[in-house]
Amino acid sequence: MIFEKANPNDINDLVELRIAYLLEDYGEITPDRLSLITESLPNYFRAHLNKDLLVFVCRIESIIVSCCFLYVSEKPSNPTFINGKTGTILNVYTKPQFRRQSIAGKLIKLLLSESEKLKLDFVELKATDSGYALYKSMGFYDVISKYHNMKYIIDTRNKF
Repeated sequence: MIFEKANPNDINDLVELRIAYLLEDYGEITPDRLSLITESLPNYFRAHLNKDLLVFVCRIESIIVSCCFLYVSEKPSNPTFINGKTGTILNVYTKPQFRRQSIAGKLIKLLLSESEKLKLDFVELKATDSGYALYKSMGFYDVISKYHNMKYIIDTRNKF
């Protein structure tokens, strides 16, 4: 097994792994939405890979069997993030036949090591029930905040 950062030659594999992750996470995605996502991902990876998006992969021979994404963002400094640089872990995914071999844990350790080199103030994630115990065992903890996690959806479909 080889653990390393993905490179531009891996984009097709990263698209495949992202789609597999999304299908497993969301259950079902309508064919039109799946098509739009699949079409947009190669351009996204070309624009962001090894810039503000680092992807760590596990290869067995030439096949990528697992990945995790680190999205790095920079914000104005505050008491919680003095350097202003933080990381968000996304898309931790291992192909089903390679699970329960500690691959995801090794990738997360590689990602955290890189986060320290980048002097990120913290790394955050949203854990699924199946990943929660792994992240807790690695030192992640539940965030309790006086703030509410909220979002606003921009619906551009009806604006044209």
